[in-house]
Amino acid sequence: MSEEIPWLSATELAAKVRDGELSPSEIATAVLDRVDRVNPDLNAIVNLDREQVERDAAELTAAVSRGDELGPLHGVPYTIKDLTNVAGLPTTFGMVPLKDNVAEQDAVLVRRMRAAGGLFLGKTNTPESGYYGGTDNHLFGPTHNPWRHGYSAGGSSGGAAAAVAAGLGPLAEGSDGAGSVRIPASLCGVVGLKPTTGIVPQTILAGRYYTWAYHGPITRTVADNALMLDVVAGADHADPLSIPRVESSYVTAAQGDVRGLRVAFSADMGLGTHVDEEVLAVCREAVGALEGLGATITEATPGWGPASEAMWHGIWVPGFASEHDLLDWESLRGQVDDNLITLMREGETLTGVDVGRAEVFRGAMWDTWTTFMDDFDVLVSPTLTSATFPLERFAPEWLDGASLREQLLDWLLTYPYNMLNNPAITVPAGTTSDGRPVGLQIAARHHRDALVLRVAGNLERARPWADRRPAL
Repeated sequence: MSEEIPWLSATELAAKVRDGELSPSEIATAVLDRVDRVNPDLNAIVNLDREQVERDAAELTAAVSRGDELGPLHGVPYTIKDLTNVAGLPTTFGMVPLKDNVAEQDAVLVRRMRAAGGLFLGKTNTPESGYYGGTDNHLFGPTHNPWRHGYSAGGSSGGAAAAVAAGLGPLAEGSDGAGSVRIPASLCGVVGLKPTTGIVPQTILAGRYYTWAYHGPITRTVADNALMLDVVAGADHADPLSIPRVESSYVTAAQGDVRGLRVAFSADMGLGTHVDEEVLAVCREAVGALEGLGATITEATPGWGPASEAMWHGIWVPGFASEHDLLDWESLRGQVDDNLITLMREGETLTGVDVGRAEVFRGAMWDTWTTFMDDFDVLVSPTLTSATFPLERFAPEWLDGASLREQLLDWLLTYPYNMLNNPAITVPAGTTSDGRPVGLQIAARHHRDALVLRVAGNLERARPWADRRPAL
């Protein structure tokens, strides 16, 4: 049984703790043993205190023995990305100069996970400051894809997605500024949700009015994703953009079928970028399952045109410019990625006119989106244009020689939803012929997070994926 514990869903683990079939201490022992076996080669978890985990599990076990009221995650292991504060632990952003930056208090999400009875396991790897869609840094090194060692786990929540895919805890917190929850979830074959702006209080960045950065759950099952969202959703004064709960229970609201649902399928999200033919074929086959469940599928693409320049000038460069004064970047060459330093330099040359033009594009993009969605309930697409690629590559091969902007953004079909602020989820669609996971992205209007979870859940029931395990 202990070998199977790490592969149980959060929903199953919580139920077994409530029913007395498993104790939090038994869960902790099984998961920690798996971490000991798997993580040295995977490098997904970069900060773990085994003795503290065991002490926390013992306290949670004692609460069960006392007959205390148990939270919805009582005894369930979870991880936190190393961009998010956990009191008393370093928040390094994957950077050598911040290796001793110890957080003074928990992020809102961390407080809520603890209050729900969750068992904090450790912190997961990220690229430096989360700046690109892979996971490697000068402090901890690369995270490997559980399905293929030496290949990218994606990013910037690569450690989080790899941990979930490898059975190192069923729940992981990720953060998403251009797809950083959905990119690694897609490449690692798990489920990743970027919620609507404000659903989960955002405490990742100093800029409290960013509409494009999100905490999001990464899980193996859709039910677990809804369960974690139930725990972490709701307003908090730490984030001025956070809102009261939209659903009393996302687990309940996500139930139901998809009969009569109007589904638009877009091959490239209207971005005019290259999409790998095999990735597209896998996604088309997965979408066919929705049609078999009673949804109406229409090939349709929003006509907003190429959006990466507006994303670059309006969100990505200004967002990282907020960190410009944090460090003397030029002095850190050899300790920090040159591409991140280049990004900081771009912030120095970006003009108000550049930002203004990007905002005009983003506003027109919103108008196009709202009109387009008058005819559809959800928009479905590949999550990414490519499956995972070797770790030594910064981007897929077809982007060799392209600009930094193009290498960062042009293989992603995720970032439009950071520009629009609506919910989007990626779920496993299948694999390429050589076994690399492919993700399918499902998006809907603002505050329809339960709808994208419902569609995702129907796909999971039609094409189950949670029993697949990488041969680590």
